[in-house]
Amino acid sequence: MAFWWPIIVLAFAYAICRFLLMLIPPNVPSIDVDASDVLDDGNQAQDFIYIPPRGRTQQSDKKVQCYEPATMKYLGYFPALTPDEVEERVAQARKAQKIWAKSNFKQRRHFLRILLKYIIEHQKLICEVSSRDTGKTMVDASLGEIMTTCEKITWLLSEGERWLKPEYRSCGRSMLHKISKVEFHPLGVIGAIVSWNYPFHNIFNPMLAAVFSGNSVVIKVSEHASWSGCFYFRIIQAALAAVGAPENLVEVITGFSETGEALVSSVDKIIFVGSPGVGKMIMRNASETLIPVTLELGGKDAFIVCEDVDIPHVAQVAVRAALQSSGQNCAGAERFYVHRDVYTSFVNQVAKIVKSVSAGPPLSGRYDMGAICLQEHSEKLQYLVDDAIDKGAEIVARGSFGPLGEGAVDQFFPPTVLINVNHTMKLMQEEAFGPIMPIMKFNTDEEVVKLANDSRYGLGCAVFSGRQRRAKEIASQIHCGVAAVNDFASTYMCQSLPFGGVKDSGFGRFAGVEGLRACCLVKSVVEDRWWPYIKTKIPRPIQYPVAENGFEFQVSLVETLYGLNIWDRLRALVNVLKIISEHNSVASSKRND
Repeated sequence: MAFWWPIIVLAFAYAICRFLLMLIPPNVPSIDVDASDVLDDGNQAQDFIYIPPRGRTQQSDKKVQCYEPATMKYLGYFPALTPDEVEERVAQARKAQKIWAKSNFKQRRHFLRILLKYIIEHQKLICEVSSRDTGKTMVDASLGEIMTTCEKITWLLSEGERWLKPEYRSCGRSMLHKISKVEFHPLGVIGAIVSWNYPFHNIFNPMLAAVFSGNSVVIKVSEHASWSGCFYFRIIQAALAAVGAPENLVEVITGFSETGEALVSSVDKIIFVGSPGVGKMIMRNASETLIPVTLELGGKDAFIVCEDVDIPHVAQVAVRAALQSSGQNCAGAERFYVHRDVYTSFVNQVAKIVKSVSAGPPLSGRYDMGAICLQEHSEKLQYLVDDAIDKGAEIVARGSFGPLGEGAVDQFFPPTVLINVNHTMKLMQEEAFGPIMPIMKFNTDEEVVKLANDSRYGLGCAVFSGRQRRAKEIASQIHCGVAAVNDFASTYMCQSLPFGGVKDSGFGRFAGVEGLRACCLVKSVVEDRWWPYIKTKIPRPIQYPVAENGFEFQVSLVETLYGLNIWDRLRALVNVLKIISEHNSVASSKRND
């Protein structure tokens, strides 16, 4: 016992010291970001309704016009960059990256802490800007913009350096005298073309991974969220300046398809979040320069409810899964499969909740749901609903609207619950990206797995059962990239996990260890373990000119290293030593002569 006492005392003292250090607030400087032009004080000079031209997003417009989807108030415009301007921005970022690549992890963590401090202290501002530009509610913005970004930053702070340090691997039998490792070096300039649905997080997500791994990054924001994206860029610029990072390390560019195409042809890797059609175009363009591509192309996630669940609890989760950000959520639930034994009670519970949901301009009153961001998207949603009704579906519940501006009526779609749906309906096959809950009945676990896999998408799924083992078994059979057991979207809040899908949901991963290392040149390195005392020498039998018994030597060497039993390996080793000895004797006699 006397031996253990000093160890116990030291361990206790260490724990106390760590606890006391936690009580000391970190010395993180504050940054000043000008937000005077993004605050809606009601006295803006450009406070007029904007009517965008239908179906026009051509580069020839030369301006990206911005407006609030929930009110159609005009926000301003940004330039649509030409290919030459994009190439110039990438060239500047490339120069900055060569400097930043030499930075240490302490400086990079300092950058992250400054960002985290600003985000925590300015949550309301960040959410209001996102709300104005995309029409989402403040709560939806907090969940999808603030929490996810803070989680990513804290994960990088605690584990990022660990996963970018050299990783040592086993050397195998033939290389026991070597050390083998994998090194992770910056790729150079990362390009990102991001979607509009979460403008803050979609900028910060690729930026954080790229900058922390020593890269620069050029981000093309969506033409539907350029106003907020350019404000969020100011936050990044201020934080970079505070740590002495080179200018142009991060660039945010605006424009249409031509701008994005120029970015793809100029960078060292491209990350794209968007539709399968555009993703295929990006792959074709990236093939010209053979750069790596990560594609996150949306989904048609299945939400499965077994008969042994707590219906009121799961119903609340289901409605959040469908209506978060007005259903404009890559990982949102779009297909609901409910066991026949609880189908009626689940539908009744969901219908009750949805009928209580009110939609309206999120900054004009207390609403549960905001607007549809894209012009004309409400028409697509209504088309999907009409197609389902024509094929036998029935609407059992719809939410309500608050007072809407005359010019913004088409920017809202009521939360809608449909029953009697099946897979002949386009609503169960095409990505809706809206607040619609189609609920289908199933009888067996085998049937629901088949239904869930009957989709061209494969991003994620959520499975609910009173028996966790059963839920895990169902989830394991669904062909998708992320799965939540008795929860929804929890996989994305675990930022140590990779995020991405299969089939038309894309390939490659961002987030997690895999996403961080995907921003790196992965280099395999082998070196001598006991240099200079033991060096690799080519055995005499296979030195040039190759000896007559060179192949016999190789056969014995292979058996020595990889034989299935010890006696065969020992016998082969004797033969190897015999051949080497004979050649050494011949070489010695030649030297004596």
